[in-house]
Amino acid sequence: MKKFTNFLAGTKLTVFSGIFLIISFILMITNKKLPIDPAWITVFISGLPLLYLAFTRLIFQKWISSALLISIAMIASIFIGELFAAGEVAFIMAIGAILEDMTVARAKKGIGNLVSLIPTQGRKLITNGNGYYEEMIPTEQIQINDLLRILPGEAIPIDGIIMNGNSSVDQSVITGESLPVDKSTNDTVFCGTMNCFGTIDIKAVQVGKDSSLQKMILLVKEAENKKAPMQKIVDKWATWLVPIALLIAIVAYIITKDIVRTVTVLVVFCPCALALATPTSIMAAIGQATKHGVLIKSGEALERMGMVNCITFDKTGTLTYGNLQVSDIIPFIDSETESSVLLKGASIESYSEHPLGKAIVKFAKSQNLLLTEISDFMMIPGQGVMGLSSGKMIYCGNTTFLSDHKISIENHILEKLDCLRNQGKASLILAEEHTVIGIIALSDTIKETAKDVIDKLHSMNTDVVLLTGDNQLTAEYVAAQIGITNIYSELLPTEKVESIEKLQKQENKIVCMVGDGINDAPALKMANVSIAMGSIGSDIAIEAADIAIMGDDIAKIPYIKRLSTSTIRTIKGNITASMCINAIAIVLSVLGLLNPISGALVHNVGSVLVVLNAALLYDRKF
Repeated sequence: MKKFTNFLAGTKLTVFSGIFLIISFILMITNKKLPIDPAWITVFISGLPLLYLAFTRLIFQKWISSALLISIAMIASIFIGELFAAGEVAFIMAIGAILEDMTVARAKKGIGNLVSLIPTQGRKLITNGNGYYEEMIPTEQIQINDLLRILPGEAIPIDGIIMNGNSSVDQSVITGESLPVDKSTNDTVFCGTMNCFGTIDIKAVQVGKDSSLQKMILLVKEAENKKAPMQKIVDKWATWLVPIALLIAIVAYIITKDIVRTVTVLVVFCPCALALATPTSIMAAIGQATKHGVLIKSGEALERMGMVNCITFDKTGTLTYGNLQVSDIIPFIDSETESSVLLKGASIESYSEHPLGKAIVKFAKSQNLLLTEISDFMMIPGQGVMGLSSGKMIYCGNTTFLSDHKISIENHILEKLDCLRNQGKASLILAEEHTVIGIIALSDTIKETAKDVIDKLHSMNTDVVLLTGDNQLTAEYVAAQIGITNIYSELLPTEKVESIEKLQKQENKIVCMVGDGINDAPALKMANVSIAMGSIGSDIAIEAADIAIMGDDIAKIPYIKRLSTSTIRTIKGNITASMCINAIAIVLSVLGLLNPISGALVHNVGSVLVVLNAALLYDRKF
């Protein structure tokens, strides 16, 4: 029976039933009759699925749904001989359902596009004694650590790391970036993205359901199955409206003794527009976000985001790029230049595994400096490194390290170190023999869009708070650069949770947390709504968050806020409009100014307008 009613509810048969309704209307206005009114066919095609839905919900789900009220109105219209009105109620409801399906299907179009972008096969490189050969294999057979070759114009079948070659990759499907991104050895590439120019060999890192694209598809599908709180409220209202409608209809009959008015009240009371107001808006908004590389996991998250009045940011990897870069090279003696200080520092640090040392070596290589050989290398963990270069002992480390080796640090050097420290920079002091020759400072680079994002959020009357594990000076420096005044620094993961809880309880804030790392996961869970940076964020952070930005572009956060606020406004507007239309129509019905035919038309036009208004969210510019 379910398959049969689904068949009747399809677009083709609904159009077919509409044709018979038009014929019935023409016969009615020309006062002509046929042995069987064509509206019966409309009632059968469009009304039977409605009856089936109403009674299955009532009997099996114990749910007094809006479909039940509509079915009662249809049956009552047939009972008083208003067959055209019965057909009209059923037909326009079928049209409303199709419009809703079209809106949802359009919103889901992004999912279909994502699925179609998953390559079905990959070119695996297989080595043998004489070299290697290529073999095309199905994507599902690709395993972690397999080596794959991607030619220009081909889609990348898995998440991987480039082992050889350079290219530009169009990764808009994952990150929403409008321009291709240059990629070279050791860079990460994502499943479903397009290799534009050069040939690259990549090592598989994430395959199958663990790939970025598959995770996106899963997250979007999960979002479809979660209702927003407003939608739950509307469902509850629809349940209460059925007995209220019956009561008003009975009272109208007792007062007027007019069964036509009673039936008209039932027709116009149907809460179809009310029931459509939330789901269509939510799905259109989720579809809009998916197009821009933003995954909203549920309607509930979207709704809460629209009510957020405080956004808390992690610093590293969110407001900053999360990787240290050389920011200052300061020579202290006339015989040294920036290049010579960098060369000596990079040469000694090339033997170290410390992150600061690696950043210095990377920068020196980018400047095409040829590093010198070091002998008698020695490292003291937490302090510094030393070694012989051209017969001279080179020291590179902190003040404690140099003091322990009897190297004096003059006051003007200490003042410079304090200045760099106040700017949130890490510094390494370089000495040759017993003389300090320079300082190399490093800092985490602030994202270019960070200040603009904070300014936009402030313009939306949204408070912004910095939550970071970094020291106070570093936090203050970054915050000052981008316009944040409320700072919580030197926080452990549990302290981030406590800070969010304080904002929620003591300051009555509805808090959104933005983070990227494993240490942010507890705070993401504590916040009213949370956003994870997808491409650089940890899997744990993305799983804990309600919204994932598939990329590290924080410029999308104001977009998410505007989209959510607009969605809430659209839902409230739709609910208000539908209730006003119903209220006016009920009064007109009781007064006898509407009959079942005109009442059905007025009521269902409201339903169609609600669906169309929600659909506008999908293509609106934010």
